[in-house]
Amino acid sequence: MLLWMLGDGATEDWTVAGVRVQVRRSARRRTVALQVRPGEVVLYAPVHVPAARLQDFLGERRAWAARHLAQYAARPVVGRAFGDGAALPFMGECLTLRLDPACRQPQRVGPDLRLPGPPEDAERWVEAWTRAACLEPYTALVTACARTLGAEERLGRVRVSGAGGRWGSCTSRGDIRLHWRLSRAPLEVLRYVALHEAAHLLELNHSPRYWALVARVMPEHAAQRRWLKENGQLL
Repeated sequence: MLLWMLGDGATEDWTVAGVRVQVRRSARRRTVALQVRPGEVVLYAPVHVPAARLQDFLGERRAWAARHLAQYAARPVVGRAFGDGAALPFMGECLTLRLDPACRQPQRVGPDLRLPGPPEDAERWVEAWTRAACLEPYTALVTACARTLGAEERLGRVRVSGAGGRWGSCTSRGDIRLHWRLSRAPLEVLRYVALHEAAHLLELNHSPRYWALVARVMPEHAAQRRWLKENGQLL
């Protein structure tokens, strides 16, 4: 628990659905953001933002945060979520996990993903398999987006990322990374992130010209962006 000290010396207990809100200020931060994890709500803010503004920000997003806390609470515990027979979304499909002690490495067999035992290692095996399996479709998707934008010659390497807090990135050299967990998102959401990063090959910023590029290819991109903002933490 973190109690945030207000300017007058009093403390304020902010809660969402019974969960105390942790307020973390940083001199380097420029924006206010709210993060929800299982049983945890964190409010990030620059040092200069007044208490009233943070309280308003939290109030505007309270229902959203409460909904995600409830969704987390309803999810199976980790051991069961990756148990035998569990469903695994992958690139628009739904695979079924099968624990097979005879396996040495994860192996997809039709709609099944067979994993070595023991069960407590299943989550680790799922991540390892997903990271390897999504590189080829990610590369094809990013390449297609770059080609549509007329920026294919600027594209460098496509890589799979596991960086926390970033769904994708594009470097000045044209290297694009997409998070492996995006393979669990609806395909149009994944396509939006691929397009978002491919557009940076032409505009390495978020200027009106940049968003015009995105909108030209995906006019409905705001809906995909909203889905990711509201549901991304559940991936």
